Amino acid sequence: MNKLHVSILDDKMPKQDYMCDYDSVVHDIWRSNCKVIVLDDDPTGVQTVHNVMVLTNWGVGSLIAAMQRDEPVFYILTNSRSLTAQETRALHTEIVRNILSAAKASGVEFEIISRGDSTLRGHYPLETQVIKDELESGSSVKIDGEIICPFFKEGGRYTLNDVHYVLEQDQLVPAADTEFAQDATFGYSHSNLKHWIEEKTKGAYLASKCMSISLEMLRQGGASQVRDALLQAQDFQKIVVNAVSYEDLQVFIEGLLLSKVQGKRFLYRTAASFVRVRGGIRARNLLQKTEMVIDQGENGGLIIVGSHVKKTTLQLNALMDSEDVLALEFNVEAIQEDREEQEIHSLQSKLEEAIGMGQTVVVYTSRNLVKVTDRQAESNLSFSVLVSKALVSLVQRLSVRPKYIVTKGGITSSDIGFKGLGVAQALVLGQILPGIPVWRLGQEAKYPGLPFIIFPGNVGDQQDLTQAVKILDNQ
Repeated sequence: MNKLHVSILDDKMPKQDYMCDYDSVVHDIWRSNCKVIVLDDDPTGVQTVHNVMVLTNWGVGSLIAAMQRDEPVFYILTNSRSLTAQETRALHTEIVRNILSAAKASGVEFEIISRGDSTLRGHYPLETQVIKDELESGSSVKIDGEIICPFFKEGGRYTLNDVHYVLEQDQLVPAADTEFAQDATFGYSHSNLKHWIEEKTKGAYLASKCMSISLEMLRQGGASQVRDALLQAQDFQKIVVNAVSYEDLQVFIEGLLLSKVQGKRFLYRTAASFVRVRGGIRARNLLQKTEMVIDQGENGGLIIVGSHVKKTTLQLNALMDSEDVLALEFNVEAIQEDREEQEIHSLQSKLEEAIGMGQTVVVYTSRNLVKVTDRQAESNLSFSVLVSKALVSLVQRLSVRPKYIVTKGGITSSDIGFKGLGVAQALVLGQILPGIPVWRLGQEAKYPGLPFIIFPGNVGDQQDLTQAVKILDNQ
């Protein structure tokens, strides 16, 4: 499939004469009694929102408390991208049942968004199928359709003529032609989302039966035409949403809400941009250091790099070349050679000494990607979990408080936050750079109030990791 030059997006920008009144849409969202609950398969999905809560505990009591907050949206971090299919099924079954119980006790309505990777990786269609089955068996709700919308402007992900593209320099590359589609666990071969759906569902939902919300519909027909199309959805029909701008999403959301008034119900498999618009969350400026780092002690910061995608390696190299950071490599082969404990102990002493002396440290996994012998998808996933577990152990043993922690990669970020730092809930402050969220850790965490910067493996340009560290170190 051919690449496109980024300039094509200029020709696709919406004109104001058919835009919706998004101010009115936001007002309706905030005054409604409907909570938007985002099940996020790794912690990077908060990369477009601010002042919302993230839960790593989905007990009924925690859910009731979240439903009673004023904000119309909150996140539940499932970290399911690091789980097997069987574990993912059990997890989503438990979460949805707890949501139903909490909603009944709270007297609120809700919608569920399954926030997945904008480059189409993750347990799809398993997650949304389980959500649908549990909702329909545990309530009177019937799901008419599933919205597929991986558009993510901050990460350079666009959907045009049903084809999903990844921005690489000035080229829009079909997603199936990128390294992300070669993922050992979640790979795929189609960039056209209708055909991607057929591929992922193994033919249970045919491309020819999918509905498409085109840019022409959004920009010429507007919200009323979107509503009319959605009113035709039935039997969990798959609905592909094209979008290259936030204005496209605003029109779609207005049409979606109009269809809901007439009784239609949907589930959503989307990237982060969709959540912001559906949740009625306004854009805000990037964060300054004083908004993130409240402990101005003398200790250094800590960066942990687990992701192995090419973009991460380039960003890591740029950081080590340009900044005064101590670089410590965690050799992942130590896990296979049963030398894990020695490796962790060696790194820990160097790490604590440097941070205590005010030195910023980057710990990174060796860049040679180790594959297990059978190359089975879940075996590769299991080895990644073992590597992440080792990094978690390093953080658990840490006896000095860093000024901040930056984690690079979804599984790494989730495990460090949940298991390494003991986070039960956190407040999303906003973004340090586009698509790079910052959490303020809760009082239950190992380091209460610590700024925790979650840097997705596949986001940003070559200098962005360096720029983030400069902002945090005030250099």
